[in-house]
Amino acid sequence: MTNIQLLRFSATESIPMIDIPAGEFLMGSQKGDPDAYGDEMPQHEVKIPRFFMGTTPVTQEQWREVASLPQVSRHLNPNPSLFAGDNLPVEQVSWYDAMEFCARLSRASGRRITLPSEAQWEYVCRAGTTTAYAFGDTLTEEMANFKSGGTTPVGSFPANPWGLQDMHGNVWEWCLDDWHSSYEGAPTDGSAWAEEDDSLGKCSGGALGTTFPGTVARPTAPEATRTTASTSSVSASAAFVGDRLKVLRGGSWNFYPWFCRSAYRLRVHPASCDSNVGFRVCCLPQG
Repeated sequence: MTNIQLLRFSATESIPMIDIPAGEFLMGSQKGDPDAYGDEMPQHEVKIPRFFMGTTPVTQEQWREVASLPQVSRHLNPNPSLFAGDNLPVEQVSWYDAMEFCARLSRASGRRITLPSEAQWEYVCRAGTTTAYAFGDTLTEEMANFKSGGTTPVGSFPANPWGLQDMHGNVWEWCLDDWHSSYEGAPTDGSAWAEEDDSLGKCSGGALGTTFPGTVARPTAPEATRTTASTSSVSASAAFVGDRLKVLRGGSWNFYPWFCRSAYRLRVHPASCDSNVGFRVCCLPQG
């Protein structure tokens, strides 16, 4: 499927994007899967319209270029990352920062740029597969960056069957959706899910200031309770009551491979910043 187009936003800078055709897939995990959480269920069919997806997570070089563009709503730190390197993924950026990046990129490119919905993300991560990972039911150190000492240059590991890289590991990736505790009532058209009736998606001050569960044990059953993963860079005293938790996907360099599964979901406060967290962008067709 590797039909790559360049999303140009200046005379010299661009982001490679893969043309993702429309299709259908089963999102989430099957009931009874011993490796799955309850929030990965019920498994359901989703129809995805055509769109374009970034081949890799946004790099620090791409981030700096877009951060130098005129502000839309908020300031962007041109060098937020813990691990410095032009071709390393940008990290320590919040969901709000990622959305500002998309807004600036949209204005500069004349295209509709946004974060992917959870459904779009899982669709391209699976790339037509039904196994735990796009590479099968096992993830090895030759396939992805996990449980290592830091990020690696984007594209260092094999691409999945559709030509996307770093969908498993390296950095967690922000999605557009609000967090929901299951897929009951989830959209089936590939759109992002944002509602106000899921109290489990609310973030109280007491949940902030904790760290990502890089060493959390696997659940003993699909219905095991998951703790909220907020980052230490968000002060508990800030008490962001009412802000909706957002979704991260893909696992990262500091997590075990089980967290990198195609179906795994993590809930995080949108103001959180962490060296485990980056993002990639998608582009909606013109029309």
